[in-house]
Amino acid sequence: MANIDLEERQLVLCTVRDVVGTTVFVKIDNTPYEGTITFSEIAPGRIRNIREYVMPNKKIVCQVLSIKENTIHLSLRRVKQNERKELLEKLDKENSYKAIIKTVLGKEKSEPIFNKITEDFTIFDFFTEIKINPKILEKYFSKEESEKIIKIIESKKEKPKEIKQIFKLSSKSSEGINNIKQIIQDSCKGSTCSVSYLAAGKYSMAIIGEDFKKINNEIHQTMSKIETDAKKQHCDFSVEKN
Repeated sequence: MANIDLEERQLVLCTVRDVVGTTVFVKIDNTPYEGTITFSEIAPGRIRNIREYVMPNKKIVCQVLSIKENTIHLSLRRVKQNERKELLEKLDKENSYKAIIKTVLGKEKSEPIFNKITEDFTIFDFFTEIKINPKILEKYFSKEESEKIIKIIESKKEKPKEIKQIFKLSSKSSEGINNIKQIIQDSCKGSTCSVSYLAAGKYSMAIIGEDFKKINNEIHQTMSKIETDAKKQHCDFSVEKN
């Protein structure tokens, strides 16, 4: 493992091999590498039952902490929930993209093509590039194969994603209703968020888009703006946990 093509802080999907003493041994999926996780990097605080977090054959998302003397040290506890979700969604898409190529070429012919593509791209990045520049297919596939791949991609276009957030906003001021309307209007200005009134000072904010990370950031920024403006207007504000 002289030249390990992984980087510190990189997120990787792993399969737990074994737990020995206070060390977890894992196989890093889609690589020839193995790694270790110390118990202190499994979860914050004292671990009462290690099997709540890891057990043989369980899939976990880890962060590469360091690579020293051909040993890859990993962390489970440093991976945020949204980072884990994002990586799993990306890997799921990669598998669906590979399935498209296998459908067009067949299993045996696909493997050499995967190897050729991954000399230049990850499979995920390759299909992202196809959406921008379909002609890139011609480097790896015949014209007929390229047309079939594009046809399949178009038939599987993703439906827009939607995120909703419930929040409470109220005021005891005589101008409370007007203040609340202004806070929501100002906070949503320039965003694609829509807000609807539910009941008793409770509101629902929704945002729709194709990029989950982008709309997730947008809704958090908008909620943060509402909170800031609510404090200035002496309004009560809270967000319900999803």
